Amino acid sequence: MATTVNFTGAVDRELLKRAKVIAAKTETSINALFNAELRYLVETFEAAEACGNQNFRTLLDFSLGRIDDLSAMNTLGIDSQEDLFLLMAQAHLPLPRMPESATRQMAESLHALVK
Repeated sequence: MATTVNFTGAVDRELLKRAKVIAAKTETSINALFNAELRYLVETFEAAEACGNQNFRTLLDFSLGRIDDLSAMNTLGIDSQEDLFLLMAQAHLPLPRMPESATRQMAESLHALVK
């Protein structure tokens, strides 16, 4: 039987609200959702590493914003963003998010075009 431990972490407030909705809709807990996702991440990473496949590490680095899309595509030997996004979906990893400041700047630039 696995032993559990408590730990402290920080989660984006809006993300936590959304996770609570999912937990309620699926009649489970935030803890159960977190454990399932963390277990998937760890087991997938370990399985890939055990067979010498670095593709999951590359996808995880891209998801965490450590490398850009071109670097990920080059490392994975693919030539389209569509293939990269499909691999991210298959790996069950989220696409990286741009910093809020960059998103705001893009929105302001687009808004200025319609003036």
